[in-house]
Amino acid sequence: MALIVGADRFDRLFRAVRFDEVDGDVLYVYARDEDAAAEMEDEFALHISIIASKILDCQINSVLILPRLQ
Repeated sequence: MALIVGADRFDRLFRAVRFDEVDGDVLYVYARDEDAAAEMEDEFALHISIIASKILDCQINSVLILPRLQ
């Protein structure tokens, strides 16, 4: 992801990310805050699903990125 996103942006967006669970074909991801979650979902959900599918060896069709509750 760092190669796709770029180092500075990767550090800002993915610094406190938690890839939590897979339910069926949905991957649940928790981001640092609402702004980071929205940006990640808008611009990188497809990339995350492709990479997660390869790592987990199962089809991930949706990535749901939510803000962490503080």
